[in-house]
Amino acid sequence: MQSDLNILVVELDEAKASEIIDALHEGGWKNVTVIASASALQHILTLQDPDIILIDLENPDRDTLEHFSLVSNAHNRPVAMFVDQSDEAMTQTAISAGLSAYVVNGLRKDRIKPVLETAIARFEMVTKMQLELDAAKQALADRKTIDRAKGLLIRARGLSEEEAYTLLRKTAMDQGRKVIDVANALVTAAELLQ
Repeated sequence: MQSDLNILVVELDEAKASEIIDALHEGGWKNVTVIASASALQHILTLQDPDIILIDLENPDRDTLEHFSLVSNAHNRPVAMFVDQSDEAMTQTAISAGLSAYVVNGLRKDRIKPVLETAIARFEMVTKMQLELDAAKQALADRKTIDRAKGLLIRARGLSEEEAYTLLRKTAMDQGRKVIDVANALVTAAELLQ
């Protein structure tokens, strides 16, 4: 657990805010900012860049949930939301909004630390999966571009597929570039000549 995390808490009730701060301090987190107004969230986020956001709402509606997700940038940092009541549609909205934790039955002091630790771990796992997915998509796109470039060389020079790839690779090495860069240049040039 990182103890130097910058935590932003959105809590309208002063007594509950004090309880949350106590729980966070007991959990080893000292850098805590509390705001009592949901409308202040956007302003605070421009002033500071919290590592995690904890939001406590009694009974959010769909618009409030989506607003918090959008404003808090839930896809770029862990956001944990505690609500007093929910239904299946609200839970689905919370998941779609990218919240790292959506805890029903309100906020209890003993649940704060494990929920935040889980939210952080889930956020890191989802971020890692997204990076891997993006890398796989890029590799597939690169492969398609290289195949197109090989196809152009096969048609233009009468080479085999292996010879076309060897030529791409040799050109890339001679020019100190990546094979994908040479393939992109070839495909772009061919498109210009059509």
